[in-house]
Amino acid sequence: MKRFSALALLRAGLDGQKSWPRDWRDPEPRKHYDVVIIGGGGHGLATAYYLAKTHGVRSVAVLERASIGGGNTGRNTTIVRSNYRQPALQRLLEFSLKTWEGLSDELNYNLMFSQRGALFLGHSDADMTKLAERGDSLRCVGIDAQLMTRRQVARLIPLLDISPNARFPVVGGLIQRRGGTARHDAVAWGYARAADALGVDVIQNCEVTGFDITDGRVHGVRTSRGSVGADRVGLCVAGNSGLVAAMAGLKLPIESHLLQAFVSEPVKPMIDTVIMSQSVHCYISQSDKGELGLGGDPDHYPTYSQRGSPHRIDEVAAQAIAMVPALSRLRMLRSWSGTTDMSFDGSPIIGATPIDGLYLNGGWCYGGFKATPGSGRLYAHHLATGAAHAIAAPFSLERFALGATIDEAGAGPLPQAR
Repeated sequence: MKRFSALALLRAGLDGQKSWPRDWRDPEPRKHYDVVIIGGGGHGLATAYYLAKTHGVRSVAVLERASIGGGNTGRNTTIVRSNYRQPALQRLLEFSLKTWEGLSDELNYNLMFSQRGALFLGHSDADMTKLAERGDSLRCVGIDAQLMTRRQVARLIPLLDISPNARFPVVGGLIQRRGGTARHDAVAWGYARAADALGVDVIQNCEVTGFDITDGRVHGVRTSRGSVGADRVGLCVAGNSGLVAAMAGLKLPIESHLLQAFVSEPVKPMIDTVIMSQSVHCYISQSDKGELGLGGDPDHYPTYSQRGSPHRIDEVAAQAIAMVPALSRLRMLRSWSGTTDMSFDGSPIIGATPIDGLYLNGGWCYGGFKATPGSGRLYAHHLATGAAHAIAAPFSLERFALGATIDEAGAGPLPQAR
């Protein structure tokens, strides 16, 4: 990792960092690559990195229409966990969590990955029954999960309102101690630098405007900086998956919705873990800077605007204050919204499309950030070998036609694809 003397830091501060070397190159697009990745967020950069590192595919370009990490990667609440109910999602997110645990060392970049724990609150006996079932299913496959009593939750989060008259009574909870948070910007920067060092061209301000498709096969893309040929093209464009896929004549089973979040002014440590409530659908965590990050339900109407609705902020703030009354004393510092791909079963789509050579990684709903390293590894495997990795195979686009959906909300058995 780069280190700078005090004098170098002072000089950089005075000249606007102009004296600092670039962490990755600013290349011009070449005429042809083995693989073109559309989207310079966490998933796209991770895919490019693992293509080069694991599979030796180094003729790779990542095309980003604006700046690296400027989309959903920089517009989320940074939560990382693998405590899902569906077996396919458990395998996928646990694969990713294990990658997170060694990722700062692998990239030689401090991702500020903090395994401070991720706690689901139970507000009723019915909630606790569901959490107990989830915990049992997780432990059966070797994923950590601990059911907590009301008293244990109170010791862990003293500021939580567990009084008998609480708006959302707390009966207990389920915690994954290995869950936590990571710095979203650092994830994008770390992967960009590592991919660039392996020869990947990370190209910013290069918007894809169309595809070159002949006889059902993609041969490249058209961009604001000219045409770029490719043997394989991977989509990693988060909330814009539907728009970009439409350029290739594909209609995806997704809708794009806004998901808002906001942070408070920084204060001294007051919450040591990530607090989540599926019944209320509100989540709270505190960053290393001391800011309290809060989020909740999406706005529930399709849009690409990235402009959130004030009523949603009001609802989330009210829910968070009801659970942790001390938050009422804090001022909101800023808010933002990300455009999320909401698939029809609530699970991601990873794999091939009906167009030969064109692949899709999207439909992540609320869960895209936590899956970044695992998704990148699995998607890179498919792009490099032409075959889906066993962990990613259930998340194919064709599952919607086969009736093999993966519905975490329903948490029922998966139909057998034929």
